[in-house]
Amino acid sequence: MTISVFDMFKIGVGPSSSHTVGPMRAARQFLLDLEAQNQFDNTAQVVAQLYGSLALTGKGHGTDRAVLLGLEGETPDEVNPDSIEQRLAHIRSSGRINLLGKREILFDEPMNLLFHKDQVLPKHSNGLRFTALGADGKTLLKDEFYSIGGGFIIRGSDDEGDAAAVEVRLPYHITSAEELLALCEKHSLRVDQLMLENERTWRKEAETRSGLLKIWWVMRACVERGMRVQGELPGGLHVMRRAPKLYRDLSQQKKTTALDAMDWVNLWALAVNEENAAGGRVVTAPTNGAAGIIPAVGHYYLRFVEGADEEGILRYLLTAAAIGILYKKNASISGAEMGCQGEVGVACSMAAGGLVSAMGGSNGQIENAAEIGMEHNLGLTCDPVGGLVQIPCIERNAMGSVKAINAARLAQHGDGQHRVSLDQVIATMRQTGRDMRSIYKETSLGGLAVNVTEC
Repeated sequence: MTISVFDMFKIGVGPSSSHTVGPMRAARQFLLDLEAQNQFDNTAQVVAQLYGSLALTGKGHGTDRAVLLGLEGETPDEVNPDSIEQRLAHIRSSGRINLLGKREILFDEPMNLLFHKDQVLPKHSNGLRFTALGADGKTLLKDEFYSIGGGFIIRGSDDEGDAAAVEVRLPYHITSAEELLALCEKHSLRVDQLMLENERTWRKEAETRSGLLKIWWVMRACVERGMRVQGELPGGLHVMRRAPKLYRDLSQQKKTTALDAMDWVNLWALAVNEENAAGGRVVTAPTNGAAGIIPAVGHYYLRFVEGADEEGILRYLLTAAAIGILYKKNASISGAEMGCQGEVGVACSMAAGGLVSAMGGSNGQIENAAEIGMEHNLGLTCDPVGGLVQIPCIERNAMGSVKAINAARLAQHGDGQHRVSLDQVIATMRQTGRDMRSIYKETSLGGLAVNVTEC
């Protein structure tokens, strides 16, 4: 699969890229396939079935909501978060759903949206099966999809790759950090420059730059809204938003301290992930559950690094994406497959390397920072209390952000030479994820999820 920077950074809605963004895309794609086979107008009923982690934590992660919106033709980047509750209320009260916004059919949610908590489809623990039936009850189309993390989806018949991805030939094809560094040295390129050259395969450089600045604008808007909106997060855990109060405290303090930067980084990360938990608009970076780390570290760069500018943000995002692509290709960014090391750990690694790049560090220092960022997240479990992306997920982004900055600082005090390589730590993460028991991988069957009382 050929991966673009805009595959790693997708605009969507909370609370989960694998449980919300991916299923919404899969539901819509199934209907587009149905339409392509000229069976759309013959469809009298659609049945959606969820398996594995999607079934176990789907309610808390909003998977049911995402599937309904996807069947109505919505996409994660275009759906209006302010209209979601009204749309869902109409579907549930009327017992009807408007397929792709084109024709209404009967839809009884308990009968047409099924959660198989004791079953797992063969390719991934985030599995979906869609079936379209005619008026006579005969199957018109049946297909399986897998939501494999970061909003990426594959069909059951695909060996690999996103259902919407197109395989293309890049000028610099990279499959490992070693290869990335070698290509950069051979062609006298920084990591961000190599990524920018690859992005020319899809679009002009000016379009890539404007697209990345749009991504950054959405991240900033998310931070700003998260610092402003108050109240309790949905889901029944009675978790109160903390970012608005922390923002007021920091804005009103009279004296500065040596730890001010850490407090602001905590604030920015909390703001994003509280917005994500509330179903607001976020950027997968590389997932929704870890969406606060890249924005928080980017804000740190702009506020606390002398000489920071827009070009530095572009270097930051391009380099972070390059690192994320290595994890995507050689391991996974799915919490259901790797635990939270595959989400917060990867985001920490991406942000660490990206920050070094933004600050003008060498390619070797970038690789070292990315390695440090993951090495100290190895084994991190995904055990959301109540199946909600709140405890420990929100705080975990704050911790991952501070750790990313520290990893960057450690790397910049060195010359890029180090004992453990990024490729080795990615391989270790993959092996650790495979060895980790399924109860610690986004099922809410172990860890904090069973040791913390929900109410």
